[in-house]
Amino acid sequence: MELWFTEKQTEHFGITARVRKTHHTEETPYQKLDMLETAEFGNMLVLDGMVMTTEKDEFVYHEMVTHPALFTHPHPRKVLVVGGGDGGAIREVLKHPTVEKAVLVEIDGKVIETSKKYLPTISGKLEDPRVEVIVDDGFMHIVKAKNEYDVILVDSTEPVGPAVKLFERGFYQGIYDALTDEGIFVAQTDNPWFKGDLIRKVFQDVKEIFPITRLYTANVPTYPSGLWTFTMGSKKHDPLGVKKESIREIATKYYTPALHHACFVLPRFVEELLK
Repeated sequence: MELWFTEKQTEHFGITARVRKTHHTEETPYQKLDMLETAEFGNMLVLDGMVMTTEKDEFVYHEMVTHPALFTHPHPRKVLVVGGGDGGAIREVLKHPTVEKAVLVEIDGKVIETSKKYLPTISGKLEDPRVEVIVDDGFMHIVKAKNEYDVILVDSTEPVGPAVKLFERGFYQGIYDALTDEGIFVAQTDNPWFKGDLIRKVFQDVKEIFPITRLYTANVPTYPSGLWTFTMGSKKHDPLGVKKESIREIATKYYTPALHHACFVLPRFVEELLK
């Protein structure tokens, strides 16, 4: 008998993967957490029935949520990751030598604990001396921070449950206040095939707050539709103004100096969402 996991991404569409083993399952105080070993994508972290990350394709998301912002900022020293308890965004942040401190604020400590056990290639840098791990509400952490961070990365789940407030205009205003004068933030903003209204709303909210607002995309096979968007808000520096030759080569599998600019070139139907 074969066991398959299916994520129902809309009422009429989903993706499925054959499961070799269930490593762990539990109801945390915040969500249903499962760690599955899949035949195609290796270990897969699932929260409330939604795929968060897998060993095979995680590098795309984690590189793209971090490097466009960190190469746009001229000297990022202190970086905050909201969510991202698997540790992948932190791993990528630490590839930038100017970073002196990276703070991870994850509301669900069980995500961190389980990722350390079953996703060591993703979570391995959480023990780095430059990293501070805080198990707390990222929304409240932002509220209390003022002029503190050079870059803020919102590595949240989809807008359900505790993550809903991470897609609201007030949260983006709080991020603006928590950033330094040259600050930049990036949030994952779901996919344009199924969540066009969400992308439009977030982009407009961020645009009303930040002088520079950009949308960019990446291909993440296990995320709904495979085409994923990220929204960047910047106080001063435009990612399109970064010179290709100024982007250092670092160890990546997806992000490249040429892709830094190319990822901001949007398909026409995505451009239309922003009007």
